[in-house]
Amino acid sequence: MKKLRQEFADTMLEVGNTDPNLVVMVGDISHGILQPFAKAHPHRYFNVGICEPTIVNMAAGVAKTGLIPVVHTIAPFIIERAYEQIKLDFGYQQLGLNLISVGSAFDYAQLGCSHHCYNDISLMSHFKKAQIFFPSSAMELNILFKAVYNNGGINYFRLPEKPHGITLSPESIEVGKAIKVTTGEDLTIVVIGPQLKTAFDAAVALKKGGITTEILYYPTIKPFDQDSLIASATKTKRVLVVEEASAHDGMFNYCLRALMHTPNIEYAQIAIDDFVHQYGTYEELCDELGFSVSGILRTVDEKFNLKLNLIAQRA
Repeated sequence: MKKLRQEFADTMLEVGNTDPNLVVMVGDISHGILQPFAKAHPHRYFNVGICEPTIVNMAAGVAKTGLIPVVHTIAPFIIERAYEQIKLDFGYQQLGLNLISVGSAFDYAQLGCSHHCYNDISLMSHFKKAQIFFPSSAMELNILFKAVYNNGGINYFRLPEKPHGITLSPESIEVGKAIKVTTGEDLTIVVIGPQLKTAFDAAVALKKGGITTEILYYPTIKPFDQDSLIASATKTKRVLVVEEASAHDGMFNYCLRALMHTPNIEYAQIAIDDFVHQYGTYEELCDELGFSVSGILRTVDEKFNLKLNLIAQRA
């Protein structure tokens, strides 16, 4: 299964070969896999080093000349550390920028809390013209990047370390559109990122307990597809949001705003509620925080008025 970072490098080469305005700038990561681009276009590739605010400032100068900058490094450093530069150089000046991050949430769990990033979706949502993407398969990244990279706005691509592994059709991948992965009558699960696989497996378990689940997967977070959510929630009356992001101002907030005029909806959320202090593997932190089939089943059982026969699945 192709990793997102490799697809990023391949997509840069594909687009860079046809668009002479594409400029790639990295913060001393992915330097090896980007060598095909660097060798093909040496005057449009810059490894600036570990100085993220400087990369953003340089990218603003690149954009000011009419070129199209792509800035790539680890999420906490490019979004949180360099946020002032993004705000002033691009938000205020209304220049075009493509930010491609890796290591969001706790993908780099073994490197400790300094490499965690839960608030990137929230922070980037504040820019009026920004678009936010969480593609979690190689195909999604390729299609979505090529659709928006030259639109003159701020495009943030949050890449997970591991793809979700669910097969989607190319036709279903569209900017600003949710993908209905399963159809159900009792519960809507809104999910982003690699947790799509967890949600899918949970839907299979729920079905054994007599609960049919509609999964809405959002590769695009902003612009938010509220129509798909309203249609699903109006039918199921129950919405569970599963997101590897802050519980306080992430995908759940988008859903609440979309459904504020839709009555009689029950809500629940599995997200990152507080600062994660634990060390461990990505999988261990997923279990700790409830990003698991058992975590979804437990939340559904506790938060919604549904009769479940799931003792075997919990075991």
